[in-house]
Amino acid sequence: MKIHSGVLSALILAYLVVPLTLAGNNYVMSTIVAALVTGGVALSWALLGNLGGMISFGHSAFFGVGAYVSALCSMRLGVPVLPAMLLGGAGAAAASIAMLPVLRLRGPYFALAILAYAHIFRIIATEWTSVTRGAGGLANIPGLPTLMGYDFSGKAGAYLIILTIVVAFAFIYAAIRASHYGLALRAMHDSEDATRVVGVNSTLLKAAMLMVSAFMAGVVGAFNAHTINFLEPDYAFNGLWVTLPIVAAIFGGYRTIPGPIAGAVFVSLADQLLFKELLPTGHQLVLGVLLVLMIILSPNGLMPLLRGFGRRRRRGRA
Repeated sequence: MKIHSGVLSALILAYLVVPLTLAGNNYVMSTIVAALVTGGVALSWALLGNLGGMISFGHSAFFGVGAYVSALCSMRLGVPVLPAMLLGGAGAAAASIAMLPVLRLRGPYFALAILAYAHIFRIIATEWTSVTRGAGGLANIPGLPTLMGYDFSGKAGAYLIILTIVVAFAFIYAAIRASHYGLALRAMHDSEDATRVVGVNSTLLKAAMLMVSAFMAGVVGAFNAHTINFLEPDYAFNGLWVTLPIVAAIFGGYRTIPGPIAGAVFVSLADQLLFKELLPTGHQLVLGVLLVLMIILSPNGLMPLLRGFGRRRRRGRA
């Protein structure tokens, strides 16, 4: 896969400049890590909505299941943290199988059905006390490991791991979109019935996108569990793991690949480092106003707006 020069520059900036310049500032690094966690879920949500054509209000189910599976595998079975995180993603993908019957639904009916599943999983985590310890939560979840002498449990190490996860998911998203499966999925948006006529199994493709999206959200949830070292159902399945990623994806441009990530980073950093300082109480109202303005002025989000601005600047120089 050919990497655009702009993407390569962004990767160099993310992997080298950010850790070297901000590693000593724990608050800023924590904010960036939290932003990338939101960005990872936003990317998985956008993949399902953009390619799969399914708007989900229940990604907190995948986030929570991934967190619990990874935490339990590392605590009870002694699985190393990084493989446990992959198992968390696999657990979230397996949980999505229970949601396959609702693929028959479309539009808001699908979104609300997925939301109902998220509540069901939260109730299961709360009541299954012999495994999850219920509302008491899981404490002392193993932290991120030390590899080749470098301790990844610190803020800079956690940043590098979540950045790698999000970048890997972005490349997976790009590969799927560029494949013939991606072409079939985009054709389904115009007419699902027409694609069935030419032999495309739309239900199978939508199920595959649901499982890939669930895997992504599950891995991010697992990472978060090993970062905060504590887990309880109301946190793991909190509705914020749906609303914040949706806001970030729409703000950044959910029909683009970098849009959900850029939207999450911008929204999180602007809220915590700027608006919170200027308006300690009610600072999230500013984000609401910004989102409304973005929808009105640039319905496709931040990334298309920046690209258009860049093209105008280049034409002005010419």
